[in-house]
Amino acid sequence: MRLEDFDYYLPKSAIAQNPVTPRDHAKLMVIHRDTRKIEHRIFYNITDYLNHDDLLIVNETKVIHARLIGHKTTGAKVEVFLLKKIEDKIWQTLVKPGGKIKVGTEIIFNGAKGKCIEHLDDGTRYFQFDVEDDELEKIGEIPLPPYITKTTSDPSEYQTVYAKDPASVAAPTAGLHFTEELLEKISAMGVKILKITLDVGLDTFRPIETDEVEAHKMHTEFYRIPPEVASEIVNKKGRVFAVGTTVVRTLESWAKTGNLYGNTSLYIYPPYEFKVVDAMITNFHIPKSSLIVLVSAFAGRDLVMEAYKLALENEYRFFSFGDACLFI
Repeated sequence: MRLEDFDYYLPKSAIAQNPVTPRDHAKLMVIHRDTRKIEHRIFYNITDYLNHDDLLIVNETKVIHARLIGHKTTGAKVEVFLLKKIEDKIWQTLVKPGGKIKVGTEIIFNGAKGKCIEHLDDGTRYFQFDVEDDELEKIGEIPLPPYITKTTSDPSEYQTVYAKDPASVAAPTAGLHFTEELLEKISAMGVKILKITLDVGLDTFRPIETDEVEAHKMHTEFYRIPPEVASEIVNKKGRVFAVGTTVVRTLESWAKTGNLYGNTSLYIYPPYEFKVVDAMITNFHIPKSSLIVLVSAFAGRDLVMEAYKLALENEYRFFSFGDACLFI
């Protein structure tokens, strides 16, 4: 498949810079895969599509304060972005500007110090810090995606209301639409809300760079599925609603390997036989990204592109703080 088949024109004005308030008042496009019917709703109308005994599965990962601003001993400003914890006090990072950060270079932060100890072939660097993770959290900032140009005064805007397990550098954004009240209403309907975890990496924002879709190599992320959640899915009476592509990749990784935890680099592209997921709640994704390819594997490329065209015509808001769609 050609990558250009997953491209579409997106004006900058369609990229949401702020979340809708309340969260569950975002627009919801409902796409019926069997009939190709498309409905325009509000996110809190999601209850109209859930039934007793359905399973709503969310990713309870929490975004860490991964953006650290410091300076070299010369005074030059440096930004260090935490990507993945390697071992105690050692993190894989992105550094900007990276060209002048050599092995041994020390960066001074507000209350901490870090030293570059290794350059990796992919351009990232290992940094060793002199403080524990909780101290890094205090001096760091919540990282927003590069296409959000406004800073947020409320870091909780970029966290789901059920965020619990701090390990991600990006939010599982489909879950940002849920409020505590909406989740309580869903639970009262007899829908079981189950929680898994996938640590979201920075590569989730990166477009595919190969001309052929199949040639792309997916980044690796760590996932965990509690045994009791797996049991609920195996013995389900209703449908499985996955909240976001991270949940989809987690569940399908488990189905493929049989492992309830571990690293996954599962890359889902058409054609793909989904073994667990019956419905998907997600946002509108970046052109030429692995995310829009995954959604196309679930609903069909032509239907996805039709839905995206309709979304632009109806002034839906795109990406992390944008509106949602339900593929059912």
